[in-house]
This record gives sequence, structure tokens and C-alpha cells, in this order.
Amino acid sequence: MKAQIHPEYHSDAKISCLSCGYEVKTGSTMPEIKVELCFKCHPFYTGKQNLVDTGGRVDRFARLKEKTEKASASATSKKAKTAKRAAAKAEKKASKTSVEA
Repeated sequence: MKAQIHPEYHSDAKISCLSCGYEVKTGSTMPEIKVELCFKCHPFYTGKQNLVDTGGRVDRFARLKEKTEKASASATSKKAKTAKRAAAKAEKKASKTSVEA
């Protein structure tokens, strides 16, 4: 084997879960490994549906949903827009006719 090409092996590497705090010691080339979900808190293994908010994604989704609901409530319907355009066009046509006469 060639010397100085293999990574350093840590026999007491620590793997820690960021969601539930579970820690386990194992061997690895990295001294510390952090995971978002482990077998103790993952819905597939626990059989329970739990909300795991990584980086505020749920809050961001709620803000976007609220923003779109406000926009859709304040937006006028297509029929109202068409009627408004038709009225403006008729008014413009009427003003052209009165100017020509």
C-alpha cells in the first residue's frame, strides 16, 4: 500500500441527529457527522407523521399562501376587466366621433 494516501480513520466518530438529538458512536473517516433525520424520528420508521421544519419552509409556505390569497381576493375577474376595457374603448370612440363632428 502507498503511504500518505489513505484518510485518517476515527474509531470513535459521533453521529448526531439535529431533529431529536439522538447520538451514536461508530467508526468513520469523519470525526463528527450531523444528520437531519435518524431512524428514531423519521416517519417511515416510526409510523407517525410528524412535522419536520427545515429552515423555516413551513413558515415560508404559509407566507406565500397568504400572499396569493390576498392577491386573488383583490384581483378583478376576467369578465370585469373585459367590460372595463370595452367601456373605455366605447368612450374613446365616442370622444373621437364628437371631435370629428
